[in-house]
Amino acid sequence: MFIWFHKLASPPYFYKFAGILAPWLAWLSLLVIAAGLYGGLWLAPPDYQQGDGFRIIYVHVPSAWMSMFIYMVMAVAAAIGLIWRMKLAHAVSAAAAPLGASFTFIALVTGSLWGKPMWGTYWVWDARLTSELILLFLYVGYMALNHAFEDRRTGDRASAILALVGIVNIPIIHYSVKWWNTLHQGATVFFGPRAEMPPSMYIPLFIMIIGFMVYFAAFILKRLQVEVLQRERNTAWVRALVAKS
Repeated sequence: MFIWFHKLASPPYFYKFAGILAPWLAWLSLLVIAAGLYGGLWLAPPDYQQGDGFRIIYVHVPSAWMSMFIYMVMAVAAAIGLIWRMKLAHAVSAAAAPLGASFTFIALVTGSLWGKPMWGTYWVWDARLTSELILLFLYVGYMALNHAFEDRRTGDRASAILALVGIVNIPIIHYSVKWWNTLHQGATVFFGPRAEMPPSMYIPLFIMIIGFMVYFAAFILKRLQVEVLQRERNTAWVRALVAKS
């Protein structure tokens, strides 16, 4: 197992591995997301209070979950890059940041669209909304800092420190509905006698979350291939790859 991980940290080996795995994951993500959308938009019954308007959760909730999950992946990779000086770890952080920013933006937009009929306004400076907006700024700040230096290693180190400092915002987002009085609803109970959603509603939601995670896995592999080529463009194996193509 250790030998396999050691090989995976090698840019040439990883580039080949990502090229094989990414297309399979991309097709799988499309199938899973299609199944989740079908279950959420057609099979799930309307909510007794919100009617069909609740169906936006099948995009909003998975996007919000991915916004935090991807930041955790980015921060862990940044820590590995700082501690063990693994070049591929910094590449993972750099490749994940635009995807995380995209999911955060989708979560904010869909949350605003959902908030208008529920709260009467698109935006309030609610604890959950504000901390999610700060997360978007952290992603943008990471990307800007990563490309702010001519020396790529300096940019990697500076942006990695920002990613690690910003991780304090993740528990704030998660627990904001418990720590402060907030318009945003609290955590939904899915199982047991106090369950707030029937299986016909929450199963498509879980399927969508899985689909979004597989989508992330597929596209971060493709982004990592590009990132690796950019970082290794002066190496012999990249020149050989370009000559072959």
